[in-house]
Order: sequence, then structure tokens, then C-alpha cells
Amino acid sequence: MIFVLAILIFYLACSWIIFEKANMPGIYSIIPIVNIYCMYQIAFGNGLYALLLLVPFVNVIMGILLMFKLAEAFGKSFLFGLGLLFLSFIFIPILAFGNASYIDQQKKFY
Repeated sequence: MIFVLAILIFYLACSWIIFEKANMPGIYSIIPIVNIYCMYQIAFGNGLYALLLLVPFVNVIMGILLMFKLAEAFGKSFLFGLGLLFLSFIFIPILAFGNASYIDQQKKFY
């Protein structure tokens, strides 16, 4: 149980750093619904795309697209997006602690 708690805290730290790299408050990463909205805002430029997660079958496609758009938002390649999709436990810490910087390609709605 301590091991699982350590992994949870590590993943929380990774998401906190990713949010701060995207110029959002890191505290948003621990608020349940807000973190999903903000993650879509980081990746797509509009957090309202998170509402598509409520539509059956579309939610799977949006979850997959999120990983590729997140890689693109941080200047990473399509292959890094595949890594985020299939090996997220490795690639999310790389995104957080690596030298990736957020590229604001779209207009953000704050």
C-alpha cells in the first residue's frame, strides 16, 4: 500500500509540473473535474472539449487524441504521443522533468 501511495504522489508531482509548465496553477492538477478541463485546455486550447468525454465511444477517441495533442503542445513528435498513449507511466515523467517547454500554438480561453 505504501508503494501505491508513493506512485500516486509521484504521478501527482508530474502532473503538477506539467500544469506549471503550461502556465497554469499546479493546484488545478489535484482538483478532480478541473484537472481534466485544464488538461484539455492545455492540449486543445479549449477545455470544453472535455465535455465530449461524456459521449460514449467518442470519449475513447478524445482520450487518444489528448495524448497526441499534449505531445504536440509541448513540442514533441508523433512518436512521443504514441509513448504517452501506450507507456504513459514512463513518458509523463519525461514530459514533466525533461526539457520540454509549452508551445502556445492556439488561443487560450481563460
